[in-house]
Amino acid sequence: MASPAAPRHPRLLDRDAAVVVVIDVQEAYREVLFEYTRVARAVSVLVQGAAALAVPVLVTEQYPKGLGHTAAEVAEHLPRAVTRIEKLTLSCCGTPLFVSTLARLRRQQVILAGIETHACVNQTAHDLIAAGYAVHLPRDTTSSRRAEDATIGWEKMLGAGVVPGTVESVLLELVRTAASPEFKTIQHLIK
Repeated sequence: MASPAAPRHPRLLDRDAAVVVVIDVQEAYREVLFEYTRVARAVSVLVQGAAALAVPVLVTEQYPKGLGHTAAEVAEHLPRAVTRIEKLTLSCCGTPLFVSTLARLRRQQVILAGIETHACVNQTAHDLIAAGYAVHLPRDTTSSRRAEDATIGWEKMLGAGVVPGTVESVLLELVRTAASPEFKTIQHLIK
């Protein structure tokens, strides 16, 4: 897709520069996460939108032997060739396979989604910013076991420079125009 004539603000997403990272949306959190259903639904919509716009998706799973794999309602929408990365570290950046896979994509905008806000998402966001990435985080795609932990995680990440959004705002930034052939698909997803 051709870029518009006018320059865009660097905090706006570009589908050719972005990657979606789904962090640890796993079965074990289903009964303990604050507003799990909202998070799983939002992550599913984000993943479907990324697929429609040809934005790559990476998925991490924290200790899947104990916490299970990615929740079915999210996994069913993942691209077949999605990279699933097992990890034990809280920050995804503590896992060499994650760092090397992300680097190979050569994309500087990282859209994070997943759990928990104050733990894995927070630490990953800080490490990615320190590594020079622009980090975007749709608020509706993340939570913690306790609401107050999610709130503190958000405050800390915003202070570090995370660009907040929602799934709808992220997908509309990526699609950019109603003239895009993918616009109707995105519109259907966000309604």
